[in-house]
Amino acid sequence: MILEHAILPVRSGSEPDFEAAFAKARPLVADQPGCRSVSLSRSIESPNLYLLLIEWDSVEAHTDGFRMSREYESWKTLLHHFYNPFPVVEHFTSVVAR
Repeated sequence: MILEHAILPVRSGSEPDFEAAFAKARPLVADQPGCRSVSLSRSIESPNLYLLLIEWDSVEAHTDGFRMSREYESWKTLLHHFYNPFPVVEHFTSVVAR
């Protein structure tokens, strides 16, 4: 399992619109092959920052699957204009056995 992590810096004042757009965009990624879960959390200390966590079967399910799909084009249209600056996306793998 791979965990995608992104801090989403949303332009101040547009948080309600971003959350509404994310609700529309969420199924575009959640229904992708290899996507296990999608979570969006909002910072208490910095209310314009959101934490996006997506569990994937593999990095390729994200990079070669979702990012090359028509759904990703819709995702970009719905969400990318809210970010300033554009977020950095990182992939993580577990190093501690459960």
